Amino acid sequence: EAYWSIPVMVLISSLLASPKLLLHLCISTLHCIFESVFSKVRFWTAGACKVSNPPDKKLDERKDQNATTPTSVNYHFTRKCNYKCGFCFHTAKTSFVLPLEEAKRGLKLLQEAGMEKINFSGGEPFLHDKGEFLGKLVEYCKVDLQLPSVSIVSNGSMIKEKWFQKYGDYLDILAISCDSFDEATNQLIGRAQGRKSHLDNLYKIRSWCQQYKVAFKINSVINTFNVDEDMTEQIVELNPVRWKVFQCLLIDGENVGESALREAERFVISDQQFQEFLDRHSSVSCLVPESNEKMRNSYLILDEYMRFLDCREGRKDPSKSILDVGVKDAICFSGFDEKMFLKRGGKYEWSKADMKLDW
Repeated sequence: EAYWSIPVMVLISSLLASPKLLLHLCISTLHCIFESVFSKVRFWTAGACKVSNPPDKKLDERKDQNATTPTSVNYHFTRKCNYKCGFCFHTAKTSFVLPLEEAKRGLKLLQEAGMEKINFSGGEPFLHDKGEFLGKLVEYCKVDLQLPSVSIVSNGSMIKEKWFQKYGDYLDILAISCDSFDEATNQLIGRAQGRKSHLDNLYKIRSWCQQYKVAFKINSVINTFNVDEDMTEQIVELNPVRWKVFQCLLIDGENVGESALREAERFVISDQQFQEFLDRHSSVSCLVPESNEKMRNSYLILDEYMRFLDCREGRKDPSKSILDVGVKDAICFSGFDEKMFLKRGGKYEWSKADMKLDW
């Protein structure tokens, strides 16, 4: 301590006696500190730039090649419905519907991303604005976006002939949901409105489709109430371009679970029962079967907010809206299985201009 005390005291005395020397020493010390800090910053920045810049063009190209193209999209623009089908897996949890121009903006984004077919569904799509909102979207997709195929899935109860007169030219396919050719069974299922005949509507709409040159399609959900029915005669008579036959599917939060608005467990059938129904109708050439395995991940579904719905975990997990993040980013969270989409026959002649139909 004695050894160091004298030099230190001399140094302090010298500095106090010479303010210029003290100032110079302070400046030199600060310069060394800042130089050390900035050197580290330059090192960290250079490291970061080395990782991200320049971009890996080959990696970006591979990502683009692996990106999902929304070739066929199902847009459930409304959840409201006038029927109460016990197995419904897109229930009326909200009454939200996008403003028309926002819906059009989203459809244009999809078209620019490669969409060729749009299918409007619900809920009941003809319920909102008495079908005018739907008609304007159909016209926009066919005239402005020039989509090869524009289709609708409906329960048929709200459709009027004047809608065909105004918008029929722009529609390629109209699918009507019909689960039974027995009115009592439709009532049990919930596919009915009061005492109105669901089947009368079905046959009436079939004739309008023929008159206004719209391809007619039938969708049926096979469940415990209709699994033993033979629909061959009626389907052959109606002669739809496609008869989609779905196995009743459970979706957590929609038709099963504590937060669900439906209790669909009593409608569920086994794989064997479904196959027996298919075997019974094997002679129907337009039949397109869809088991739970085929259906769950092979549809690109947009909800009322234009969010893709991922059903891989047995529920509907939404992505961010394509209106906010674009199609490319949102579709990554869709859970879409393109191979299964093709396997189940999702791609077919879906433009009425290409169909060989007997009008």
